[in-house]
Amino acid sequence: MIAELSRLKQGLLERQDEDGAWRYCFENSLMTDAYMIVLIRSLGIKKEGMVKELSQRLLAQQDEAGCWKIYRDEKDGNLSATVEAYFALLWSGIVNEKDHNMMKAEGYILSKGGLDGVHSMTKFMLAAHGQYPWNRFFPVPVELILLPSYFPLNFMDFSAYARVHLAPMLLLKSERFTRKKTSTPDMSGLLVDKEAPYLFREEERSFIDCVKNGIDALSSVPVDLHSAAKRNALNYMLSRIEPDGSLYSYFSSSFYMIFALLSQGYPKNHPIIIQAIQSMISHQCRREGHPHIQNSPSTIWDTALICHALQDAGVSGSHPQIRKAGKFLIDHQHTKKGDWSSEAPGAEAGGWGFSQSNTINPDVDDTTAALRALKASSVKEEEKALNWKRGVEWVLSMQNKDGGWPAFEKNKQKEILSWVPMDGAEDAALDRSTADLTGRTLEFLGNHAGWKLGNKPVEKGVDWLNNNQERDGSWYGKWGICYIYGTWAALTGLKAAGINDNHKTIKKAKRWLLDIQNNDGGWGESCRSDKEKRYIPLGASTPSQTAWALDALISTSDYPTKEIDRGMEALLGLLQSADWRTAYPTGAGLPGTFYIHYHSYNYIWPLTALSKYTSKYMK
Repeated sequence: MIAELSRLKQGLLERQDEDGAWRYCFENSLMTDAYMIVLIRSLGIKKEGMVKELSQRLLAQQDEAGCWKIYRDEKDGNLSATVEAYFALLWSGIVNEKDHNMMKAEGYILSKGGLDGVHSMTKFMLAAHGQYPWNRFFPVPVELILLPSYFPLNFMDFSAYARVHLAPMLLLKSERFTRKKTSTPDMSGLLVDKEAPYLFREEERSFIDCVKNGIDALSSVPVDLHSAAKRNALNYMLSRIEPDGSLYSYFSSSFYMIFALLSQGYPKNHPIIIQAIQSMISHQCRREGHPHIQNSPSTIWDTALICHALQDAGVSGSHPQIRKAGKFLIDHQHTKKGDWSSEAPGAEAGGWGFSQSNTINPDVDDTTAALRALKASSVKEEEKALNWKRGVEWVLSMQNKDGGWPAFEKNKQKEILSWVPMDGAEDAALDRSTADLTGRTLEFLGNHAGWKLGNKPVEKGVDWLNNNQERDGSWYGKWGICYIYGTWAALTGLKAAGINDNHKTIKKAKRWLLDIQNNDGGWGESCRSDKEKRYIPLGASTPSQTAWALDALISTSDYPTKEIDRGMEALLGLLQSADWRTAYPTGAGLPGTFYIHYHSYNYIWPLTALSKYTSKYMK
């Protein structure tokens, strides 16, 4: 165990870049690779080498059944991913529709009902290239963006992530924009029912009626509402472009922004479009000899987590590499107010974002991670102490009214927004309090900032966790897979806040973790849990999920138990493995659509669990 701990520490120290950061691949679902091929072909960008390599990677990921999956145990494949890969590969020119692989993919798509069954984001990509009818989906007028703040719903009520995708989508739909070339693959044969109208769900109809009532109320305003709405949507995008040219540092939102700009008459060689393309290309990492396009590189997240994990493992805060990492983090603390300030106008900028290019869209998880990493030196250097104070105050200012913490912005929880007629709206449109954010924030406040029970924000956070525990004792986690992730965050947060190990909430959660322990001693949960909103075992153990469960149990156990020791043995075995279990995605983005294999996680979380075990039980 000690030898493995030392190996992990040394390996991480050797991977640090010269500027103090750690850069591991943020390996997400294939959408970004497919969309990069589409972008290159649509705009005529001369990147043949990239197209070839991305195409080879996509082909290597195709399942024997002809489909593509976004996680290994996904039942029956993923229709949206298959359509995206199929369209991109045909446009790449590397294959054609008569190739055996493409014929199998076509058969799979038709067997699942064709293009009507794909995700709304996929439909936007297809519609923008003349491959899906604009009148078949997303009946939301661009005038939505004009609804005032006092109205029951308005554009700024959406989550930050939703807004930067919704603004370009509203523009594209309002123009019914199509960029179709002679080389664009013809997908019409995959549109099974060519005359099918859009069918509203009852909740979607209520949302649209609410929007239309608001627009009608604006009809007395002496302006052209449609033109004003398009200007607002355009300005919303332009004012949130990061210095690197991306929209909020996301590949996906930047992709839709480019086509929205084209819809507004921007030429494809406009500097804003050129810079956006360059930023998207810069998102690539290498994976098994091929490029992979990261939706949002995880540099700040990885650097903060690794810096703290190394210090937990005994590396001094004064170690040159830790100091270098600390300086990198300090240099990337936000100094400008962003959209988050609309709900927290008195708060000073002081958070951190997920990606290095992110300067205006901080999040609570990255901020507490950075502050943990800086804690050892924050009390020694006046400058860092001020940065620490700004960061802590920003985190406290983000607490939701219900007592929990969101990811990006507080009080973005209007349920009517989950009725927007777009797939995944219930998860993407809102920025609800979650067990993982609330638990990790409480862990930071309790273990690193000295805020325990008796402090009102902590009391409210503890109450939120107590009130949102599942009946079986677990918690759902939004940004990791899934119930193991949420339960780990909640347990470590409650313990740090000062809740006793014998409290019924903690005992119930520990019992759940022990009940789902695998026969090999580890833990593993399927991405299906995230989509179906119930715990589904993976049938195998993964390093990060095993480490999360162990960290939770160690934090709430005075002495090592046989279950903890079995878990440690399983973790040590996993660290010597290099198979699908170590590559299974345990990060989450959008249920059933977007998952992440963080390449850093097989180092960070096992190191954390090993450090906790040795420091608590092997003194």
